[in-house]
This record gives sequence, C-alpha cells and structure tokens, in this order.
Amino acid sequence: MVRLTTLTNPRMAQAFIDYMASRDIDIKMMPEGGGQFALWLTEAEHQVEAEAELKQFLANPAQQKYQAASWDMAETRTNRFHYGSPSMLAMIKAKAGPVTLTLMMLCMVIFSLQQLGAGQAVFAALHFPAFVGQEWQLWRWISHALLHFSVLHIAFNLLWWWQLGGDIERRLGSTKVIQLFVVSAALSGAGQYWVEGANFGGLSGVVYALVGYLWMLGYKAPQLGLSMPKPVIGFMLVWLVLGFVQPFMAIANTAHLAGLVAGVVIGLLDASRYQKQ
Repeated sequence: MVRLTTLTNPRMAQAFIDYMASRDIDIKMMPEGGGQFALWLTEAEHQVEAEAELKQFLANPAQQKYQAASWDMAETRTNRFHYGSPSMLAMIKAKAGPVTLTLMMLCMVIFSLQQLGAGQAVFAALHFPAFVGQEWQLWRWISHALLHFSVLHIAFNLLWWWQLGGDIERRLGSTKVIQLFVVSAALSGAGQYWVEGANFGGLSGVVYALVGYLWMLGYKAPQLGLSMPKPVIGFMLVWLVLGFVQPFMAIANTAHLAGLVAGVVIGLLDASRYQKQ
C-alpha cells in the first residue's frame, strides 16, 4: 500500500475515492487522529496515475466529475465511509523500498544473534578492519554499520534509517540509497577507527550521512521534493555536539561527524547535477 496524502474532510476524501473507484483504482481511507484522514492506494502500480489525479482533485474538488462519481458509486457501496486499516507491515513497506527494508532485516537478524550468545563471534566477523590483512576483507568496511549493542541503539538507528533512507529510495531509487550506505559506512568507519580504534558499530554514521544529504538537497534542489525539517536538523546537530562533550555514554562521535560530512558532500554534488538537468 502507498500513502498518498491526508485530508481533514472525510466527505471530500470519499468523493476522490469514488472517482478513482470508477476508474478501477482502489483507495482506502483511514483516520489518523487530530481530524486527519489518510488516503492509502492499495496497488502501487497505479501510483503515478493516482498522484496525478489527486493533484487535479485538490486543485478543484468541487468539479462535476467527482460529484457524479459519488452518485454513481453510492448504489454499489454498502458503507459510505469505510475506513480501511492497513497492517503495520503494510505501513512499514509503504514508506520504504527493498534496500531500506532488507538492511533493516539484516540489522535485526544480526542483533538477535548477538543477544542469543553469539555476540563475540558476530563482532569478530563484522567489525571494521583492525588487524593486518583485514583491510582486504572488503565487507568489513561496511558491515560494522550492521552491529548494534542495545535495544535503544538499534531502535533509534533503524527508525531514522527507515524514515530517511525510505524517502530517498522511493524518490531517487535503490541505487542511490546503496551508494549513500556504502560510501558513508566506509568513511564514517574509517574516521572512527582512526580516532578510537575498531571497538564500535552501528548505523548512526550512515544516518547522519542521510541527514546531511537531505539537508543539502532540500536547500539546493527543492524541486526533488526531498528535504529535512529545520527543527530535525537542529536536533541532530545538537545531539552531535552533545556526543562530543558528554562524559557518560560511549558514542561513536567521529563516525557521526564523518557521516554528516560525507552526506553533505554527496548532497551538494547531486544537487549540482540535478540543477543542470
């Protein structure tokens, strides 16, 4: 399922649902609280057409064809306002692409193995190259990003990865999110190893790269529809600074900083390229 938009008027939303139903495209409406109603497209292959029709509808919802569709569909509906309830899995899948979801699953599987007594073996197999010869074990340059050491650690990182990586993959494709993951994992890992050694892991360096990437795209190439809200950017930057000054938690601060810089650089390069197209 694909989340199209939210509306505050369910009757208006139903008119759009009826019109799309007349075109054999199924859309569900689900209340989200606060007077908001989400529209979910059940079949992703109709996304382009549905988004185009939605744009026209929002520009002129009182157009005769929408009212006519509601009258035509009224006789076939058993319930005028049917609020579908997408499953949690459907909502997660609707937000992210295959690469985003696959990496989330890998992190969860690896974390489960760590909790089941294989922590040392898993870390030994996946940590950043620290010994002679390991630099040629190329998977180690990125596999350290799949390691997590607490429930809070993995939950925080996967939530941001799903949110930010999912947006990038859906808008720019799987290749771009793979590129961002590989480059930022390698560079953030190298920076952290250079400062403190190989005793680290986690997706947070990559998350900061996504923050930097979206920050630059939103500023330099807003036509792509990808950006970071300023309060979120502020929160992530404050958290980055606090990581360096607080004495209580072991945080891979250099990985965060290196990831952010990598994301900013890639974002500036991509924004320049998109501006020329």
